[in-house]
Amino acid sequence: MEAVDVNRPPPDTSPTTPEGVDASFWRGKRVFLTGHTGFKGSWLSLWLQSLGAEVCGFALSPSTTPALFTVARVEDGMQSVIGDVRDFAALRDAMRAHRPQVVLHLAAQPLVRQSYEEPVATYATNVMGTVHVLEAARACPDLRAIVNVTTDKCYENREWFWGYRESEPMGGFDPYSSSKGCSELVTAAYRDSFLKGAGIATGSARAGNVIGGGDWAKDRLIPDALRAFGAHAPVVIRHPGSIRPWQHVLDPLAGYLRLAEHLWQHGVDAGEAFNFGPEDADVRPVRWIVERLAAEWGGDARWELESADQPHEARYLKLDISKAKQRLGWRPRWELGEAIARIVKWERARLERVDPQALCLTHIHDHQRTRSSPTLRSESN
Repeated sequence: MEAVDVNRPPPDTSPTTPEGVDASFWRGKRVFLTGHTGFKGSWLSLWLQSLGAEVCGFALSPSTTPALFTVARVEDGMQSVIGDVRDFAALRDAMRAHRPQVVLHLAAQPLVRQSYEEPVATYATNVMGTVHVLEAARACPDLRAIVNVTTDKCYENREWFWGYRESEPMGGFDPYSSSKGCSELVTAAYRDSFLKGAGIATGSARAGNVIGGGDWAKDRLIPDALRAFGAHAPVVIRHPGSIRPWQHVLDPLAGYLRLAEHLWQHGVDAGEAFNFGPEDADVRPVRWIVERLAAEWGGDARWELESADQPHEARYLKLDISKAKQRLGWRPRWELGEAIARIVKWERARLERVDPQALCLTHIHDHQRTRSSPTLRSESN
């Protein structure tokens, strides 16, 4: 029997609130979104537009070709400012001009391997970028809620077989993970030192490994696999036994929106960190993911093991999502098998020249209509 850590707090048992994104809340809200040209940012921009929000995005130009931001014409329904969160003056000016009521901070250098290659740029973006966003927010008189999006990798990873709770220590072996732990500490310091006094409720969101259609980043499992399958080549896998909390991108995005609503409704004392991950049954190894993806793709889709030495990456990572369930009424809606099937369907439809924006909006609509189940799904799924 495994030893129990008596220092870990008990599960949160406070009452739940109604689940789901409140469309009426977002209608007409002025939202400032950093990182809107990225994979998650593009999906979130389209979702906010569909809810009737007035969105201003601030980010670098898309980092991939193709990019979801471009092919789904995300810019058409929002104000888009191309800029760098490391440039405080430009960020401050853009935020002031929009007069946001809600800020969603997604801009980041998001890749572990790139953080080994560019550690200074990673820390500058992920740490000082957060400082710049929170500092600029102090000068926005209409602002009432900020959500800083970090990652499940912000925790000091002890390779535990249970999920990390929001009270666990920050850490990080690699520069990316460490920088996101730093971003969490910056958020807590700004919340206590400045933002509470200004009446700005500030929370952070820690999500797992997000997957979905329209991700073309390098060194990510799903994009690498789809590129290889499309070229009739094997996808090369680095760590087939590594276990991660995989989830369709719309599940954590729904969590970010619910958290922003919660902060607005309950004020500065509601400013806390929340985990957004899958149910335990969907915490799977890389091998399971790529084999399921190959089966969905069909044909000669296959994988093989990378033979070269690889940088360190955590082997086991899992989130405890009890707090988000209890405090926000949030639950993941699409189990992992369905998420993978939807990704393959999205990509095949795109290759058949179906409009990517329409594909995204259809998935968003489907996700909003799906009712999550409070019961655990079978491990056999």
